[in-house]
Amino acid sequence: EVRLVESGGGLVQPGGSLRLTCAASGFTFSTYLMFWVRQAPGKDLDCVAHISPSGTGEYYSDPVKGRFTISRDGSKNTLYLQMNSLQSEDSAGYYCATYAAGLTRGQGNQVTVSS
Repeated sequence: EVRLVESGGGLVQPGGSLRLTCAASGFTFSTYLMFWVRQAPGKDLDCVAHISPSGTGEYYSDPVKGRFTISRDGSKNTLYLQMNSLQSEDSAGYYCATYAAGLTRGQGNQVTVSS
């Protein structure tokens, strides 16, 4: 069974940083493209970033480019999202996702950026 478990969200002030972690299991992690997506209340699900199976190719959406960094550790089956210079517009539920068994995402982690 594909399982994705996110951690690391919380409340942070504007300009602050957070690192999200996603522990993956139930599939061959090192062979799949991995995604971070987010969804704010009343808005569509947006792909924030994705990373190639080897970790050498990355994509970022325009709103987060230059502020967020996606990475992965194949030895730990773990996906990361380092988020810097956070803004109120970044407040959302953040999910890691994969197509290892159809589109699968974790339970999500709330990120709230507020003073």
